Amino acid sequence: MRAVDETTVLRARNLVKRYRRTTAGHQLRTLKSALLQGSLVAGLDPKDAIVAVDDVSFDLLHGQSVGLIGSNGSGKSTLLKMLAGILRPTSGSFEVDGRVAALIELGAGFHPEISGRENVYINGAVLGLSKQEVDERFDDIVGFSGLGDFIEEPVKNYSSGMYVRLGFSVAVHTDPDVLIVDEVLAVGDEAFAHRCIRRIEEFLRRGKSLVMVSHSLGLVEEICDRVLWLEKGRLLEDGHPRRVIDAYRESVADAEAAEHRQAMVAREGEASEEDDDEAQETLRWGSRLATIERVRVLVASEDGTETERYHVRCGDDVILEIQVDTQDELDDFVFGVGLFTPRGVEIWGTNTELGGYEPEQLAAGRSTIRLRMGDLRLAPGEYLLDVAVHAEDGTPYDYRRKLVELSVTAGERGVGVYFPRHEWYADDAVRWTHRPSSSDD
Repeated sequence: MRAVDETTVLRARNLVKRYRRTTAGHQLRTLKSALLQGSLVAGLDPKDAIVAVDDVSFDLLHGQSVGLIGSNGSGKSTLLKMLAGILRPTSGSFEVDGRVAALIELGAGFHPEISGRENVYINGAVLGLSKQEVDERFDDIVGFSGLGDFIEEPVKNYSSGMYVRLGFSVAVHTDPDVLIVDEVLAVGDEAFAHRCIRRIEEFLRRGKSLVMVSHSLGLVEEICDRVLWLEKGRLLEDGHPRRVIDAYRESVADAEAAEHRQAMVAREGEASEEDDDEAQETLRWGSRLATIERVRVLVASEDGTETERYHVRCGDDVILEIQVDTQDELDDFVFGVGLFTPRGVEIWGTNTELGGYEPEQLAAGRSTIRLRMGDLRLAPGEYLLDVAVHAEDGTPYDYRRKLVELSVTAGERGVGVYFPRHEWYADDAVRWTHRPSSSDD
């Protein structure tokens, strides 16, 4: 992690941004009516207001990079626009020590009818540069953007990626003290994205500061020293990227698991009415001599406690608990589990027969079967579990596809689906600096 100057470059205190709610038949207020009735926003009844940002405070240090994460509509872009001076807060305050450059919205500040060259001068002036300063930096701006062949073209002919190239290039060449960047970097191509990241890292090494919004959590973790998690306009977490990102991923996974359970209940209700839609994927079949009633994912801790979780870390001790119900006693039964990616690639599968367990008796009523997967070395990503009970000859009693959704995170990055423990070694001819991927923070 980069060392940062402990002096503060930006101070935000109790920032609030409210918008008037617009409903069917709502008539926009005029300036005259606002003056007669007081203010455009003051005195808004809570039911008439949408709170986009709600009492957010934080400090940004020199040389620090801060990432904002959260779901759509959580207030990230609104907060950036206030920090960039595009929006005025309803209440609260912020101070910036130095020049701010912002790349907030695709094409913001560009006039579509004039050339890229003219737009460079206009944007430079907006960001505080004189014409002479733009003259001195013009070749560097165009060179970095890679738009030399198109700089005389009207920007209305530019693609979305070309907009981003020019906008980012102008912003970074104004030499700001604070660079504010929204999700627009995701629009650029891979080569330009790498160039932007290198430029941002160079920018930070010079003691400058960055505030960025991105739904690419890997990019946020790679670039940022600190992460703020916003939800419904409020600041939920502020801290080390790995800790905050994992908390956010766990929240998303828990919400998805709850939706999944509700969907399963709905599907079971539809199945009980025998109202099957053949156009939909079949997720359950079998004779129902035995039925899988419930499946839980448990994570075992070192002290022996078990917690139900559907967001796990690579290497966790994971237990799959299967509850099965039978009307009559069975002496022919096999329990099986299959692990898949969302695109249907089979990762791993096993059953009690492969494990050497010969069936003898499955009593009538409710039973619980547990499969322990110690040190589960899955790579970060999303996974689906199939769970089944069937006869030894394969005849299904109850086969349930995509029954469980599992989200996995890890302290390191990699590719693929298997994440073995590993460590790099080299002889004395190789020198490198090891930057750990995770932290105990």
